[in-house]
Amino acid sequence: MALIGNIIWFVFGGLIMGLAWWLAGILCFISIIGIPWGKACFVIGQFAFWPFGKEAVSRKQKSGKDDIGTGTLGLIGNVLWLIFMGIWLAIGHIVSGILCCLTIIGIPFGMQHFKLVPISLMPIGMTVVDK
Repeated sequence: MALIGNIIWFVFGGLIMGLAWWLAGILCFISIIGIPWGKACFVIGQFAFWPFGKEAVSRKQKSGKDDIGTGTLGLIGNVLWLIFMGIWLAIGHIVSGILCCLTIIGIPFGMQHFKLVPISLMPIGMTVVDK
């Protein structure tokens, strides 16, 4: 079922949001200091292309231990991300999610957009795993 959902998702909105994430990644890679955020953008872009059957979780929750992205430096990185890029990608997912939820058939796809909002706002310290 996830495969069918992912194919329909990709055609009707996932491609656009995934490309938006990749564009954000390219913009981050232009500056040297943006490379960690750019790498995260490409991972989350993959998640935006094929979200059914996957979820975003904290790396601390997955591994059981802290790392550089789940501590204070990760928080600072997330605040910088939120100010410059995160808010715009989150708005894109929220608007797309609302538009999808206007029809009954679109509700599952709207829910996928809403699932992407938290990682849009605070991606540092998060990872994408299979459900």
